[in-house]
Amino acid sequence: MSKIVVYVSTVASNLDIKKKQQKVEMILDSKFKHGGPVTVEYVDVAASEADKKKMRDLSGNPKALPPQFFNGDTYCGDYDAFDDAVESDALMQFLKLA
Repeated sequence: MSKIVVYVSTVASNLDIKKKQQKVEMILDSKFKHGGPVTVEYVDVAASEADKKKMRDLSGNPKALPPQFFNGDTYCGDYDAFDDAVESDALMQFLKLA
């Protein structure tokens, strides 16, 4: 079973980040909501400084902002890479599921 981890922030003061997170949730929930071999976990970096540090450490970017995507602890990319993958019908490859 694969676990996709998406780091988000529930107190995003930036409207752009909030919209991106809503789009991510809509797409992933529609793709994986019905169970199966993939689960999606959303980790709120606003609730935990340790989670924010982990997100930045795993992504290799000390200034990374949510949303950031991981397959387990393997970094998949940021929102722009996610959006590109969705547009080019390569979401499963982006999430390292194919």
